[in-house]
Amino acid sequence: MMFADRAEAGRLLAAQLEHLRNENPVVLGLPRGGVPVAHQVARALGAPLDVILVRKLGVPSHRELGFGAIGEGGVRLVHEHIVAMSRADDAALAAVEHTEEAELRRQAERFRRGRERVPVEGRTAIVVDDGIATGATASVACRVARAQGAAKVVLAVPVAPPDAAAALRVEVDELVCLSTPAAFFAVGEWYEDFSQTPDSEVVDLLAQNTVPAPPHDPVEPAYPSDPADPPETEMRREVEIPVPSDRVRLPGDLRVPAGAPGVVAFAHGSGSSRHSPRNRAVATALNEAGLGTLLFDLLTPDEELDRANVFDVETLARRLAEATRVLRREQHVLVGYFGASTGAAAALWAAAEGSAEGNGIAAVVSRGGRPDLAGPKLGDVRAPTLLIVGGRDETVVDLNRQAQSRMTCENRLAVIPGATHLFEEPGALDAVSDLARDWFLDHFKAHSGR
Repeated sequence: MMFADRAEAGRLLAAQLEHLRNENPVVLGLPRGGVPVAHQVARALGAPLDVILVRKLGVPSHRELGFGAIGEGGVRLVHEHIVAMSRADDAALAAVEHTEEAELRRQAERFRRGRERVPVEGRTAIVVDDGIATGATASVACRVARAQGAAKVVLAVPVAPPDAAAALRVEVDELVCLSTPAAFFAVGEWYEDFSQTPDSEVVDLLAQNTVPAPPHDPVEPAYPSDPADPPETEMRREVEIPVPSDRVRLPGDLRVPAGAPGVVAFAHGSGSSRHSPRNRAVATALNEAGLGTLLFDLLTPDEELDRANVFDVETLARRLAEATRVLRREQHVLVGYFGASTGAAAALWAAAEGSAEGNGIAAVVSRGGRPDLAGPKLGDVRAPTLLIVGGRDETVVDLNRQAQSRMTCENRLAVIPGATHLFEEPGALDAVSDLARDWFLDHFKAHSGR
């Protein structure tokens, strides 16, 4: 996965961290390059942003070899075996530590300009960098956050080599990494713009987001019955979708921006979940365009263990339809569907059932979908449908063309050149987001008569 710049990487990372919103998080960026990424995460989560400052303690005779590290708040980590191996005397080691303590204080003053360090005691600390090479600095930063009293430490990075990611995963409570390419040489190769982050930018970003945003009101706001008169404030909350017929409750994340003309319910594909970075990236783009989104799990963890459930399109569609009823009953908005892989078949099946019941869906978008799995229902779909496939996903392209030929509703097939099934190529997922955004905006507007 390629990132345009650190800001884009931060936005994509933030979408994957939404589940931490209610854990009283503090976002800690590693200066300097990690701070622009962390800024996007903090802004999306409504969390305070700070730098996490660590200084390596280098062996006096070989300063590149670290015998430990120090962090703010008197945190001190020392590898005694390296100290013994170095044969350095206590005075020389103390001098190194004294020098690094002074530099730590200078960094704190330079970046914070007199502001106090954001306390992490008892909170979830999200340590963010722009990428990991060896993982040494990130490891120390996470240990410092833990030593400062964090109740939970999450390491979040856009990209890392597989071996470093695996090693770090056992050191933290949670590792969130968007991409672990096997052919990894340097962090910068995964960014189109990896220009140096100046100190002034770090200072400015910290000044913008040091105080946490006011918490979202946990009480559901009263919504008008007319979708043409949408809510005045944005709402974000975790929800549960009850499916009485199956005796399950399905967790989800609902976000409805102020003035949203409708909500797009996401139906994920096989082996995925509401935490899918690709679906969350698209959802973030829709939110930024003023559209509401509901990402929820179509199966319980136990149900996912049986692969047959993943392809039980009728059951998945029934659960999507139940989520639609909840949205209409509680939010009074128009509803659209975004389906990926097998979830696209569920979206089309549910749209067809809704049309038959007189509860039409405003629009459907399929990403790398398997509409053929909705075969007996394709001719009954009335919702305008956009089928998006990658040009190099040749089998799925053919399946979408065959499905399109059986559809009688307004429909369009959009093939993204050079893209494969997961749209991991540079710019491919952005193209998906742009197409989906425009399709939903146009058809929500047409459906509401505005």
